[in-house]
Amino acid sequence: MKEYRQQHFTGERALFAQKELYAEDCIFENGESPLKHGENLRLFGCMFRWKYPLWYCNHVTAEKCTWFDTARAGVWYSDDVTVKTALIGAPKNFRRCRNLTLRDVSLSDAKETLWSCDGVTLENVTAKGDYFAMNSSNIRVNGFSLDGNYSFDGVKNAEVRSARMLTKDAFWNSENVTVYDSFISGEYLGWNSKNLTFVNCVIESLQGMCYIENLKMIDCKLLNTTLAFEYSEVDAQIDSGIESVLNPKSGIIRARQIGELIIEKDRVDPSKTVIVCSEIAKRSDRPEWLREKE
Repeated sequence: MKEYRQQHFTGERALFAQKELYAEDCIFENGESPLKHGENLRLFGCMFRWKYPLWYCNHVTAEKCTWFDTARAGVWYSDDVTVKTALIGAPKNFRRCRNLTLRDVSLSDAKETLWSCDGVTLENVTAKGDYFAMNSSNIRVNGFSLDGNYSFDGVKNAEVRSARMLTKDAFWNSENVTVYDSFISGEYLGWNSKNLTFVNCVIESLQGMCYIENLKMIDCKLLNTTLAFEYSEVDAQIDSGIESVLNPKSGIIRARQIGELIIEKDRVDPSKTVIVCSEIAKRSDRPEWLREKE
């Protein structure tokens, strides 16, 4: 294995198509694609200061490395990549990768990151940025913090555990997603998804969980959540009150209290949804914005 230690690489494709490489405490800057088409790369304590450092690479381990904000689009079209204990300050990282693991990683500018990847493991990852993980599949997440909207759009076959997410429009167009033991605050959660499950989660959402085919909520709390479940097929056990429920399509909703239950009989069949709740403060036949126009 060829070794490089404390070296400074500049120029385009500085270490192009290297195989069996170990680099420690090296700096890559002022040149695109320094490690393009590499294979069996071990990187420790390296710093990336320029664009496209790892494209079309196979079998890469990067530990205690840093991607500066200028190292945009850092890892694309690469397979079998593990990144551990890293700070990544550049957007648009990790595109169309397979078998990708991020462990103890901070993504301070995660805008448009983790797109169209397959076989993803995230462990103790923090991220800030919109459009995280669009159209990725076969995802396992454990220990995750996100501040960014439009996350996990179009994902398939995902399991998320112990997450804290500030994100509106999360999990849109998703399929086969289960979220455990997590906190999510964001408007329009889960629209147009299929087989979406929340277990022991705390959720705050305006018009959350709407237009969903096969929504399950088990031992969840809905805080400050309004106009929930519109046109959704729902099986929900809510261990709290719900501010308001609007036009569920079918199923069963169990809750301690519902502030307002809004059912428009010309839009949904009320007989298809069972409401199990001892206290419904108000029942309405149309939402407030329509009543205001009358």
